[in-house]
Amino acid sequence: MMSPPHREPEGPSDAELMRQISEGRQEALAELYDRFASMLTGLAHRILGNREDAEEVLQEVLAHAWQKADQYRPERSAVSTWLVLITRSRAIDRLRTARVQARTLTAMQQENPLSHTSPEGARAVLSRERGQRVRQEMARLPDEQGQVLEMAFFGGMTQSEIAAVTGIPLGTVKTRTLLAMKKLRAALRSEVEELL
Repeated sequence: MMSPPHREPEGPSDAELMRQISEGRQEALAELYDRFASMLTGLAHRILGNREDAEEVLQEVLAHAWQKADQYRPERSAVSTWLVLITRSRAIDRLRTARVQARTLTAMQQENPLSHTSPEGARAVLSRERGQRVRQEMARLPDEQGQVLEMAFFGGMTQSEIAAVTGIPLGTVKTRTLLAMKKLRAALRSEVEELL
């Protein structure tokens, strides 16, 4: 189920919450959690495909917000955009770590003559590798293009909802999505054909 676009409730603005967090006010962090946890967990879950990992990413993002609140600059982005970019980065880092671990495990299994494979297992591996390849190419996109693409495909958000959450004009969201899709198609011709 998709989270509705973020709208600031009554009370302190998101930027004011960040200022309060930078002063060490724990109640401001709790309010930030209430406002963004659902959206950020949903995004991380769609990137990682695992609820437990997504919740761990959320904890990392909140810890980062607590420790680095003074680095947030409201003139550069909305709080929601800042948090989405941190979430995306942490989730992709987790994917990269998992990919290294999977390669290590595969290498160990290949050295073990007693390991067995089945056609179903081979298809699952190919599907997982294709997904990892797509994620790898998405990580190479410019941040602004990767952000809108992930919010659309992993977050299940419409372009209008992305514009509302990020504060980016709708036309810019559409342009970034189109540019990102063109780059992915060029990089992943065979993978994209199989996925469509």
